[in-house]
Amino acid sequence: MARRSPFEIGGFHIPPGTRRTVDLPVSVLSDHTPVNMSAHVIHGSEDGPTLFVSAAIHGDEVIGVEIARRLLRSRQFARLRGTLIVVPIVNTFGFLNHSRYLPDRRDLNRCFPGSEGGSLASRLAHLFMTEIVARSDLGIDLHSAAIHRTNLPQIRVSPKAQDTLAYADAFGAPVVIRSGLRDGSLRKEAQKAGVDILLYEAGEGLRFDEQSARVGVAGILRVMHALDMIPEDGVPLAEGVPVRAADSAWERAPAGGLLRAYKTTGEMVEAGDVLGIVADPFGEEEMELTASQTGLIIGRANMPIVNEGDALFHIASVNSATAEQQIETLNAQLDGAAMFDEDEII
Repeated sequence: MARRSPFEIGGFHIPPGTRRTVDLPVSVLSDHTPVNMSAHVIHGSEDGPTLFVSAAIHGDEVIGVEIARRLLRSRQFARLRGTLIVVPIVNTFGFLNHSRYLPDRRDLNRCFPGSEGGSLASRLAHLFMTEIVARSDLGIDLHSAAIHRTNLPQIRVSPKAQDTLAYADAFGAPVVIRSGLRDGSLRKEAQKAGVDILLYEAGEGLRFDEQSARVGVAGILRVMHALDMIPEDGVPLAEGVPVRAADSAWERAPAGGLLRAYKTTGEMVEAGDVLGIVADPFGEEEMELTASQTGLIIGRANMPIVNEGDALFHIASVNSATAEQQIETLNAQLDGAAMFDEDEII
């Protein structure tokens, strides 16, 4: 059998059966400090698909960086088929400044596909498309809610990505949402280039939480097994079928004031249920915030200080019985698992 060719990226050649971190130059800061986008490549000895995993496109969404770190410590890759590219921090500028944005205040996830001679955001988007997306067959992009919000672990997939839906189910997050593609987003431009992306949403900006990290790592390994990149040994089994959400909507603050929340992520609510109370600081007026639809809370605001119109509870339309069972199964799995330390094995 012919030996597999090396994997080429950024002018580097990674031989089969090896792994390497490659620094892709992005820019130079005003003080002459170089800035790179670093990609860790694991090039398997046997042929197979190429999967990329990316995090911190929004620099303050740090849970994906932790998921990438744990993923790279997995022992499943000794028998890897194909190639895995992991980019733990796409937006280095935002990550270092604890910011969603780049220094020019642009949102990187609205700047794809970018251009080689455009703005800083556009150049970074172009680099990611040409060096990472163009070499891949499928991608998993890791996100969280913005700061002061939190998301239930969920997978978002393009409405037209029928084949990719099977990988979304294999991931094993509690909820799968058919989510439209926004102009300038990585998902939309990658799909135009023939590469579908699973978008994982979980947790809160600038925060770690164990549930989001474990669900993310286990989900990526399950997708890799579904792609026949790694054997089943050591891959956590999903003990339930993800809930499919037809659509979702935000419930907004009826007035400005202080929010006392009665519900949280992962809870089912019925139309008319009281989600919380918004009161003025003097205790003279209180307004109930009620659910306008029946569904599962997949996201919520954490800040108790709210302005009129603020998005407070994100509710997805799902089958109530199935959703409750899946959330209970997920919580039981996490409660029964040992806490991971630096030598964690998933």
